[in-house]
Order: sequence, then structure tokens, then C-alpha cells
Amino acid sequence: MNVKQVKAFLAVAESMSFASAATQLHLSQPALSLSIKSLEDNLGGKLFTRTTRHIALTPEGEALVPIARRLLAQWENAEDEMQQRFALQLGKITIASMPSFAASLLPKAIRNYHASYPNIQVAIDDVLSDVVVEMVRNNQVELGISFEPSNLVDLSFYPLYEDRFIAILPKDHPLEDQTTISWRALLEYDFITLQRPSSVRTMIESTLHKAGIELNVAFDAHQLATVGRMVSEGMGVAVVPALCRQQAIEQGATCRPVIEPEIRRRVGVICQPRSNLSIAAAAMLDVLMNTYA
Repeated sequence: MNVKQVKAFLAVAESMSFASAATQLHLSQPALSLSIKSLEDNLGGKLFTRTTRHIALTPEGEALVPIARRLLAQWENAEDEMQQRFALQLGKITIASMPSFAASLLPKAIRNYHASYPNIQVAIDDVLSDVVVEMVRNNQVELGISFEPSNLVDLSFYPLYEDRFIAILPKDHPLEDQTTISWRALLEYDFITLQRPSSVRTMIESTLHKAGIELNVAFDAHQLATVGRMVSEGMGVAVVPALCRQQAIEQGATCRPVIEPEIRRRVGVICQPRSNLSIAAAAMLDVLMNTYA
């Protein structure tokens, strides 16, 4: 069966007149009769009994009426839903974001997106940077926000801005009066960082190794928020993305640029090629680019 045949069948079944049904469907009577015959041939039997003066449904035709109504309703609902999705009036997207971005900058973009597309649901998965890339690669999410991966392979990266890492210190720390802090000065104190295999830990270790500086870690944690809390409690010092600045300040820590060497890394949106994105995800990508880039 196809939708035209089902519509033709229902029009005849409800009007009990080929002439009325043909007028309703804007078809000639021969074309309508051919459509009904094709449907009967496909199904394997007669749906109507016809004489020169009378038309009636066969028992099989009677059975088909409610089925045909359900099919048409489902078809119309599907058509309506898809039109709404293409018009950005219905849908859902999920964004995987590293927690530091999700907790600081992402809400602004979501607010802008919601203002333009209030009927699109947005869900956030705040996960480690490396997990963001894998979730995009495995099609678990359409968009991910993270530091630029070293190996994109088949993914696309849209840069939003460059993040410069900063030192965070407990209140009244001896280095607090310095406007910038060198790594060698910082590492005179207990150092707190993320556990391996986080990308932040990898960037710190790689940068210091190239500079010939040895990194001794006193404490490590799974989340940057925990690192910040440990610093604010006076357990040591840390280096984190500038994304964490506001959160660190709110926790009572002091923030300073870290130098010799600096660590800079681009933050951006990771996704499949744009042509593979849903309309809703492509619109979110545009909002992110317009908000931060």
C-alpha cells in the first residue's frame, strides 16, 4: 500500500461514491478506479462490491477502514513532526562539555539558543575533555566542547577562543603579591592537579617536560572543582584553565597568570562534518560561534 491508495480507499469508503471521492481527491474517476484496483491487487482481494447502482464494502474492506484511518493519522503526525523539526520548533540536542566550560561559559550560549528556539530541548553532559571527543566520535552526542584535540581524524573543530592557564593560590599565600608567577616559583609549594589521563594533566606535564622542569605532585583529584576546593583549603597550589577563574575566586582562592612557560590551548566545538548535523545541532553551533568566537 502507499499513501495515495489509502487516501483513495478511505474517500470511497466514507462517501460510498466513486464520483464524490474523485471530486474530493481532484482525480478523474478512471484514475480513482485504477488506484483502488491496484490496492486490491496488492492486498489480494476485493475491498468493494459494485453494481451499476450500488457500492458496498466487503468484510475485508470493513476491516481495512480503521487500519487506514490509523495509517493516515500516523502519516500526518510524522509529516507534521518532521516539518516542525526542520522549522526548529521541535527537537532535542545533547552537548558534551568539559565541566569547567559547562559551569562557566556554556549557560550564556544556551540562554541565547533558547531565546531563538524555545521548543528545542537542550541537555548537557559535563565530562572530561577526552571523553567529550569519544562521545562525539561514537555519535553519542552531536556537539562537544573541549580543548582542541591533537588528533581529530574525521571530526571537525570550530575554535571559540584561546584559553591561557592560570595559577591559583590559597588566600594570603606568599606568592599572592606577584602579578605573574613562574613555574619554578610555584613548584616550591605542594602542587595539586587532575588525575591522569586528563588532558589538563597531560598539557601541564608535556609543557614542563619541554621546559626541563620536574613536576612533583602532592595531591591529585578527578575534577577541577575539587582541585580548586583543595587549594582554597590551603592544601597547596594548582594550575588550571582560565575557564576556572570565577569558580576559584568564589571558592576563596587567588588567581595569577603563570609564566615561564605559558600554557595556551584553543577551546572549541568538536563535531562531525557540518553536513551530518541535525538542523537543531547546526543552529546551536552557529549560536556558540556567535557567542564566543
